[in-house]
Amino acid sequence: MTAPLIVGLSGTALTADEAAFLAATRPLGLILFKRNIGTADEITRLVAAAQEASGARLVLIDQEGGRVQRIGPPLAPRYPPAAAIGALHAADPAQAARAAWLAGHLIAADLAPFGINTPCLPVADVPVPGAHDVIGDRAYGETPDIVAALAGAAADGVMAAGALPVVKHIPGHGRAWVDSHVSLPVVEADRAALERDFAPFRALAATPLGMTAHVVYTAIDPARPATLSPAAIDLIRTDIGFEGLLMGDDLSMGAISGDIGANAAASLAAGCDCVLHCNGDLGEMDAIASAIGPMTDAAARRLAAAHARLGPAPADVTALRDEFADLVGAAV
Repeated sequence: MTAPLIVGLSGTALTADEAAFLAATRPLGLILFKRNIGTADEITRLVAAAQEASGARLVLIDQEGGRVQRIGPPLAPRYPPAAAIGALHAADPAQAARAAWLAGHLIAADLAPFGINTPCLPVADVPVPGAHDVIGDRAYGETPDIVAALAGAAADGVMAAGALPVVKHIPGHGRAWVDSHVSLPVVEADRAALERDFAPFRALAATPLGMTAHVVYTAIDPARPATLSPAAIDLIRTDIGFEGLLMGDDLSMGAISGDIGANAAASLAAGCDCVLHCNGDLGEMDAIASAIGPMTDAAARRLAAAHARLGPAPADVTALRDEFADLVGAAV
């Protein structure tokens, strides 16, 4: 039975203990980081071995471009950050949307030979002046309409390449004054102000996969971050209208403290479809697996709908690389 869990791995080769854990737990997905990136053959072997052990079809990686790109040259081209694509919007919105689509499409095509089918993009957060730069140039712009248009185009580009995008960080990380990788942000904006943050996520509500933000929004739930908050998850589903498989952000991040198994169970009880654990610590993974139950029927349906969107990778993207380089002024 598939577990509502996406897990990281410790290195460039699957260990015997990891293989045993994956076989026993059957997580729905795997996620790679720089510690997992060796040679092209090593990446391919790691992915294949982990998928064989787990049965998981989804293989995730943070590959946005800019400073968030786990696989770089010579294995994959370097891409500019989302803000560089957003900068094109003022002169030509259509060209900016095309560049965003191409970036998503090309990134997905880069990953396909390794067996990686789920690049964790687009970022649909709208940063505000003075906020922590953990989002910064990862955002496509500073207004909801630009972010919605370009994040949506990037997601479409990923899907056109047979892969799955992950829209993040719902319901919005752009107002956070601290980095949720380190500590827990608390956003005290009123509900009316938060509507600005929600708008891009409403526009991307049909995206097959989404990720929550480890942020407390006092106007929604003054006590719990969105990942652990029934009120916030209800808002994501009913007000924002997000339809896809909803994962919490990484439970091993600094924003989430306390017992990791209890936090995993709380995230699922709040309404997340699955939990994400990234650091590759097998002890923590065991604790999470022991604390969570099976996928709900609704989560299983959303996962099946995501699987159905997977398709073949494009055969040749040479001309698209040239087009992207012409648009953004950087070869990829």
